[in-house]
Amino acid sequence: MRKIRVGIVFGGKSCEHEVSIRSARNVVEALDRKKYEPVLIHIDKSGAWHLREALEDFSKQESVALIPKKEGSDLIHLSSPSSSSPPVEVIFPVLHGSFGEDGTIQGLFKMADIPFVGAGVLGSAVGMDKDVTKRLLRDAGIPIGKFLVLQKHQKDKCSYEECVSLLGSPFFIKPANAGSSVGVAKIRSEEEFALALNDAFSYDKKVMIEEFINGREIECSILGNEHPIASIPGEIIPQHEFYSYEAKYLDDNGAILQIPAILELDVIDRVQKMAVDVFQVLCCEGMARVDFFLTEDGKLFVNEINTIPGFTQISMYPKLWQASGLSYADLLDRLIELAIQRSDAEKTIQTAYVLEAKKS
Repeated sequence: MRKIRVGIVFGGKSCEHEVSIRSARNVVEALDRKKYEPVLIHIDKSGAWHLREALEDFSKQESVALIPKKEGSDLIHLSSPSSSSPPVEVIFPVLHGSFGEDGTIQGLFKMADIPFVGAGVLGSAVGMDKDVTKRLLRDAGIPIGKFLVLQKHQKDKCSYEECVSLLGSPFFIKPANAGSSVGVAKIRSEEEFALALNDAFSYDKKVMIEEFINGREIECSILGNEHPIASIPGEIIPQHEFYSYEAKYLDDNGAILQIPAILELDVIDRVQKMAVDVFQVLCCEGMARVDFFLTEDGKLFVNEINTIPGFTQISMYPKLWQASGLSYADLLDRLIELAIQRSDAEKTIQTAYVLEAKKS
């Protein structure tokens, strides 16, 4: 059986570059080598693309570019100065954060007319921007916490006291477009407010200020295109004050992953239904992980969505599917199938207007 050449795109220009490499390692190791031949494409921190023989072998600097397919061909070629690289047939972007999860690279793949795993341009952009995400969810009647949005040019127009009066204390500050808890801080004082605001604005020009919701952190994985399905929910039990970058990736004991989450059946149903609703309201496709807060009185609030969730050893997205009966290798199979199915469906859409000559 002919193997499908899968371009694994990893690294990227965001502050989650190292996390992306960890995710890519797991994806590459789990791919069924009887079905797929991985092509490792590393985007360095400057944005340059390189072919790699191994994920962390940076000795070979072969620069490449993505070239749209030729007429009559279903393959995309990678072009390099030194050689004619073999084609890839589908892209699996394992990129987290800006320039990978925000619709930018998805637009490039669409322009090149190549199937790619995960949400399209719109779903990626919407899911990445926490401000837009929350406004769309609010308009759809999906429960979210109270929040404020601050643009960089408005930085001096918002005070700690105003935030406390509107959101209570403590509250959170975070960049609107970032992941892995980068730039996130829990605020209890005016001094912390000033420091956290400067830090968050170093990662984005728009900052979210959100109320603290005292609840359990519940996560649910979603898989599918037009008819998405939800995994069993899991729970993150942070051992730090909150699930920070350090707790996720630097401290082996930073959090306990409870899979499945210990929940009543009706709560499980609510989490799964709301996760699918969030996925569809935000125009997502392929995959996503939806994060919730569950309060003591049973109220469920959406925290955020991740359209390229982590695939590291501790990442919830694949773990939840494994606990739901879908192995890591089968999950990757399904994601690649969904990418190809969506691409095939999009080919039936007419992109040019043809004006038929009127009959005399």
